[in-house]
Amino acid sequence: MVESTDDAIVGKLLDGHILSWNGGAERIFGWSASEIIGCNIRVLIPADRQEEEDRIIASISRGERVPTFETIRQRKDGTKINVAITVSPVLGDDGRVIAASKIARDITESIRIKKRLELSEERFRLLADNMSQLAWIADRDGWLFWYNKRWFDYTGTTLEEMQGWGWRAVHHPDYVEAVANRFAEHIASGEDWEDTFPLRGADGEWRWFLSRATPIRDEAGNIIYWFGTNTDVTEMRDAEQRIELLLQEVNHRSKNMLAVIQSLARRSDADQPDFIERLEKRIRGLAANQDLLVRRAWSRIPVMEMIEAQLRSLADSRRQIVCEGPDVLLSPKAAEALAMAFHEMGTNAMKYGALSVPEGQVLVRWSLNRDGGAREVFRIEWIESGGPPAREPTRKGFGTRIIVDVPRVKLDAKISTEYLQEGFRWGLECAAASIS
Repeated sequence: MVESTDDAIVGKLLDGHILSWNGGAERIFGWSASEIIGCNIRVLIPADRQEEEDRIIASISRGERVPTFETIRQRKDGTKINVAITVSPVLGDDGRVIAASKIARDITESIRIKKRLELSEERFRLLADNMSQLAWIADRDGWLFWYNKRWFDYTGTTLEEMQGWGWRAVHHPDYVEAVANRFAEHIASGEDWEDTFPLRGADGEWRWFLSRATPIRDEAGNIIYWFGTNTDVTEMRDAEQRIELLLQEVNHRSKNMLAVIQSLARRSDADQPDFIERLEKRIRGLAANQDLLVRRAWSRIPVMEMIEAQLRSLADSRRQIVCEGPDVLLSPKAAEALAMAFHEMGTNAMKYGALSVPEGQVLVRWSLNRDGGAREVFRIEWIESGGPPAREPTRKGFGTRIIVDVPRVKLDAKISTEYLQEGFRWGLECAAASIS
């Protein structure tokens, strides 16, 4: 039995001289029995571990067994080897300790496997604790017994609080029952689980998480664990809601724009020879304002930008226009109403008014002031001079509706128009709230 074992079994005297040496010892350490018997056991011990033998001899001399411990010994060729050693006292007929029996097992492979396991565990810990998701593991019945560091950092909880079904404590009360029931259904069916719900953070804030869990199966196909993650999708969910609202807004505005174009087409005096030209110009004016709104992400627009967008089509005549006013922001609705009016007045001025002659001039000025009380009032004017005398139209065409009726209705404004010898004048006054 001694010769057939893979372990090294060595007998030695208390002074360390070797008495017996089995085949296992020869295989592990490289010395044959004929070479090593009679030598001191210390030849197997590296120089930096000689004190181990001193402690062993002291324990054996007291009749004490040395429990198994892991250490390093050296072979005949000088290479080091990891071994697990157990040393027991050998008693003589009179009961005194006369020798020691040492069993050494080669644990090189065990150490290698242990180091690989430790490395694997360390890598898993690095991955699990530094991944962006909260992660957890449950047994086959859904009992959660492990969470990664992200979970505890976010929730401010401990494993003792969260193990089992303790996770319910950080779920929103409006959703927790539905989540628990759905999770239990998937645990029973063995199907992958997915759900979206809010979790409470350590700061008391609720954030939305997309949560998934997949079963881990053994070779026979039986579920042994569930591995789950929770991914924070709060910003993504908010973005999706904003996109949905934006699409609804685009749909609404598209319908409104089509209605405006239909109105332009119906009211642009189709019998007139320049019907197509006037309709195209009005649509281009609308398009210019839409481009401005898109660039501004449908937010408020400075008055100056709105005016510039509409007067850009006037080419060189734009130099005859002077703009004066403070920084005032217009809502998209106000910008649309005023843009149509300014485009129409610019076109009319090019044809019949101050911009039809080189010496003509247009002054556009606006202000935002209090009316003597608490109410803020917005005023804007279009004043032509140096051109042909203005003549009041004999009939109220669609152009007049654009510069008078549209802003008056949309902005709840007072509109004034004057056809003077020195040129056309237009003015608008409304509450500041109507344009914001």
